[in-house]
Amino acid sequence: MSISRRQLLHLTASATALATVPRVAWGQGYPSRPITMIVPYAAGGPTDVIGRIVAEHMRASRGQPIIIENVTGANGSIGVGRVARAARDGHTFGIGDWGTHVVNGAIYSLPYDVLKDFEPVALLVSNPYLVVAKKSMPASDLKGLIAWLRANPGNASAGTAGVGSPPHLGAVLFEKLAGVRIQFVPYRGGGPYMQDLVGGQIDMIVDNPANALPHVRSGAIKVYAVTAMSRMAAAPDIPTVDEAGLPGCYLSNWKALWVPRGTPKDIIAKLNAAVVTALADPVVRQRLFELGQEIFPRGRQTPDALADFQKAEIDKWWPVIKAANIKAE
Repeated sequence: MSISRRQLLHLTASATALATVPRVAWGQGYPSRPITMIVPYAAGGPTDVIGRIVAEHMRASRGQPIIIENVTGANGSIGVGRVARAARDGHTFGIGDWGTHVVNGAIYSLPYDVLKDFEPVALLVSNPYLVVAKKSMPASDLKGLIAWLRANPGNASAGTAGVGSPPHLGAVLFEKLAGVRIQFVPYRGGGPYMQDLVGGQIDMIVDNPANALPHVRSGAIKVYAVTAMSRMAAAPDIPTVDEAGLPGCYLSNWKALWVPRGTPKDIIAKLNAAVVTALADPVVRQRLFELGQEIFPRGRQTPDALADFQKAEIDKWWPVIKAANIKAE
């Protein structure tokens, strides 16, 4: 997803507003020079935009530059590897997500360990997905969709953004929990598969709300549930998978910050405090809400909470990935 002109204007306005935020006490000696945030994806994508919003507030709160460096390639693993090899002095940290710090560890042979080679800083936001289908799908609710899929085993098609992508793994989990068989159709991205869903060439997708909601609102496709324990603030009319009849079918492409393993705890605490302050700022919160992101509650913004959450996600998803024999292309 590229950033639109409207989003760029908003980001500029946010930066102006953030210039007045109070400064966080960072302590003597740190930071002693500009800090670099490594973004493992291309500029303009959702991870990049979210990282810049948070980093701008962190910069404004202490008066030191945070340089954004986009280090792309290999589904984010090149940029994450750069963070793993960085100096352990707090002057380099990375933003990553469910894909880079959970999925990649099960699919790729990495030169680092997604758990052991990093220190967690803070959870930022989560982005649950939607179970959507073509307009002509006869089912009116999720239970009806599952019944239709069971009546048509192996004939239904689900669009994905390639092996290991959130739409792919979301559909794999859906298939497992619902006891159905689906044919996966890989596309080069959300635009092409949504075009085919709207046109009726495929049957369903587990898709990003930013991509699906405009077509849901226009009536071009049907929506059945959000893959989360609670309803989305941006779409409170859509039931959760628990409410709709497929409990536990949770998928969220969450984002967080890490530093290299061995970074001093006091520096991690200072980075965490700056992130917590940023996520409490009304300008930051509104900007992230407009991007369809759900900010983690304050109690889950600690390093320990991120460590526990990442481990739980690995324990959940690695068996799913390996049981489905999903491997790097």
